[in-house]
Amino acid sequence: MTMLAEQVDGVIGVDTHRDTLAAAAVSGLGAVLAHAEAATDQRGYRELLAFARRQIPGARCWALEGTGSYGAGLAAFLDAAGERVVEVCRPKRPPQRGGRKTDAIDAVRAAREALTTEHLIHPRRRGEREALRVLLATRQGAVTSCTAAINHLKALIVSAPEDLRAELRGKGRKAVISYCARLRDRPAQIIDHRMTVRALRTTAVRVQALRAEADELEAEIVVLVEAMAPELLRLPGVGPISAAQILVSWSHPGRFRSEAAFASFAGTAPIPVSSGLTNRHRLNQSGDRQLNRALHTIVLIRTRIDPATKAYIQRRTTEGKTPREARRCLKRTVARQVFKLLERRPAEESRTVTDNLPLAA
Repeated sequence: MTMLAEQVDGVIGVDTHRDTLAAAAVSGLGAVLAHAEAATDQRGYRELLAFARRQIPGARCWALEGTGSYGAGLAAFLDAAGERVVEVCRPKRPPQRGGRKTDAIDAVRAAREALTTEHLIHPRRRGEREALRVLLATRQGAVTSCTAAINHLKALIVSAPEDLRAELRGKGRKAVISYCARLRDRPAQIIDHRMTVRALRTTAVRVQALRAEADELEAEIVVLVEAMAPELLRLPGVGPISAAQILVSWSHPGRFRSEAAFASFAGTAPIPVSSGLTNRHRLNQSGDRQLNRALHTIVLIRTRIDPATKAYIQRRTTEGKTPREARRCLKRTVARQVFKLLERRPAEESRTVTDNLPLAA
C-alpha cells in the first residue's frame, strides 16, 4: 500500500480547538518547515490556506484532528477549496511522565501521524449526512429524556397518596400518562396531595411533549432517508432509524477501503488472537458503537420476521454455536450486505438530494 509520504510533498497538521487553530507544515520526510496560528473563523481559514500554499506549493495534504467537532468548519472550508483532507486520531503522547505538550507539538504530531499511517481516514461529509446526524442526535436526546421522565413519573406514583394511587391502579402506561396530564389542582386536599398532583401533571405533560418531539424528528429522518437511500429501507429488518445511522457512519462512497474495513469500524469483525497452536478470535468491542447497535437491531428484527434468518440461526445452533454467537455472525453478514449495497449506488445518486426534498410546512 502506498504511504501518504510517497504521494505528497508535505502535510499541514492542525490541532483544533474551539477558538484557535494551531498548524504546522511538515515535509514529506517529516521535517518541520513552519508553524502558524489562526482563529476559527473564515478569516483564519483563509490565513491557514495561504500559509499552506506558501510553505508547500506542490502536492499537499491536511491532517486535522476533530473534523466532526472543532475542526468541522476548517474541514468544510478546505473541501470547498479543493484541498485534500484526512482525519487523524488524537496524536500519541510520549509514554514517559513529563512529556512535552503544546498545540504546536500536537500539530506536528498530527502531520507525522498522517505521513506514517497505513490507512488514511477520510472525513465524513456534511450536507445530507450532517442533517441526518443532527436529527438523530436530537431525537436520541428526546428519547432519553422521555425515558427518564417516565421513570420519574413511576417513582412519583409509588410514593403518591393512596387515593391518587387508587385512581391510577389498573391503567396501562399510556393511559396513566394521559390521565396524569389531565389532573387538576385540588385545593381541598392537604399540601402534599396538592403538590403530588402538580408534579404528576407536569411530568406527564413533559413526557407527551418529548414523545411528540421524537415523532416529529423521526418523520424528518424518514424523508431524508427515503431521498438518500430508499433501497436500504427495502432490506428486511431495516427501519428508518437504523438506516439513518448506517448512512451517518458510512458517509460516502470510497470512505472505507473495503467491506472488511467497514465491518471492523462497526465492531462486527472478530479480532484474531491466535498464538502457536491456538487459533481463536475475540469479540471486537471497539468501533462505532451506534452503528453496531443499528446492525444489532436489524438482526434482532430479522430473527423474528425473516424465515431465512431463523433457519440460519437454527443451523448454527445445531453446529454448536450459541444463539448469541449466531447473531454475531449475522451482524457481520448484515454489515457486508449494507456496505455493498451503498457502495454500488451510482455516484450521481449519492452527490446531493436536497433539491428533491419537500419544503417543511
